[in-house]
Amino acid sequence: MGESKMADMTLPSLFEQARKIHQMASDSSVDQETIKKGCQVLQQCEDMIGKLGLFSTNETKDDIGTANLKYLLVPYYLGELAEKVSQDDRMQILKEAQAKLKEFLSFCEAMELVPQEELEPSGQGGSNTFADKRARKIARFKRQKAAESKLLEIKERRERRGRSTRAAALSTPVEAGEEDVLDDDGEEEREAWLTTISLAICKALDLVEMLKKEEEMLSAVKERQSQVISLPLQDGGREFTQSILDERTRKAELWHRDAAARAQYTKPAQPITCATFAQDVLEGRANVSQAHEHKHQPLIFGPASLVGGNLTTERERMAAQVFQPSHRMPTMSIEEAGLREMEMMNKWQERNRKMMEEANSAWYKDSQKLGPREEDEDDDAAVERARAFDDWKDDNPRGAGNRKLTPCG
Repeated sequence: MGESKMADMTLPSLFEQARKIHQMASDSSVDQETIKKGCQVLQQCEDMIGKLGLFSTNETKDDIGTANLKYLLVPYYLGELAEKVSQDDRMQILKEAQAKLKEFLSFCEAMELVPQEELEPSGQGGSNTFADKRARKIARFKRQKAAESKLLEIKERRERRGRSTRAAALSTPVEAGEEDVLDDDGEEEREAWLTTISLAICKALDLVEMLKKEEEMLSAVKERQSQVISLPLQDGGREFTQSILDERTRKAELWHRDAAARAQYTKPAQPITCATFAQDVLEGRANVSQAHEHKHQPLIFGPASLVGGNLTTERERMAAQVFQPSHRMPTMSIEEAGLREMEMMNKWQERNRKMMEEANSAWYKDSQKLGPREEDEDDDAAVERARAFDDWKDDNPRGAGNRKLTPCG
């Protein structure tokens, strides 16, 4: 974009173009050419605002017109875009971005747009503990979320009103000049721009703190580098640093040389081919060094199994272990498992048969010994009880005890 073309554009057009570039840079990564162009457009906007004299330090937010509120965001947009510029001198970029953001915050403070809790730490000079910082950050985060929700609500309300207006325009003819009256809502537009400024204030405060920390880190790194470089040669500064590097290089080379020498005489441990023994090793019940006899030979999935050769050399053994299954290998075949299960079943049936025979024989013997005597004793006792009851009924006929209660008794 040429200087002549920007000079011919109006302030609303320049601001709208700069706002779109800022939104693109915030939502996604853009190239440096676009960011620099946005900075140029915003600087042109700032120059035109200064020439027109739109704002004054004697005014408050109530004295500024709705159409001019959006131009308060020009320093904020310029500070955010300036921070994204890639340059060798990062310290200069940080200082410029902080200057623009602080200019935006100071002007918003003069316009009574900055919340009171953000002004208390700078005004009192104390209460700068970690708890106070944390409380301010939480309150700032809540204000930021509330502003974002409010902007989303205003956007949805405008979209609904636009759809209803278009529907009404299709059903009812609108006269010339009446469309602007229908779409004009000054209070809602003012509320939207004030909410946007409030959101920008929260983001600017966080960004200023972040840039300040980055500037402190860069200053510390540069100071340390300058101290190392400024060491005089006669004091042995550079020679001392070079000697340390040489010593570290020598130790690293010696360690690698020893490792290569040990690798020639070191053989890897034999692989564990039994799943049960492997589980015991993992759970700590056995050691890898313990001898483990395992007759079941595992399947080999390596190249040796393809050619049908034997593992005669160390190279073939290592090549055969390349393609191994990820699951546990079986410890016995299906036939062996079936035979073992049949053996267990036969033992269980034999044990049950013996128990049944013992139970039946004992019950039979006991019943033969105790059965007749108990039956005879039960029969004699029943006969005696029946006779006693008959004698009692003879002595006490039915209704004999109630004769004194009857009138004729």
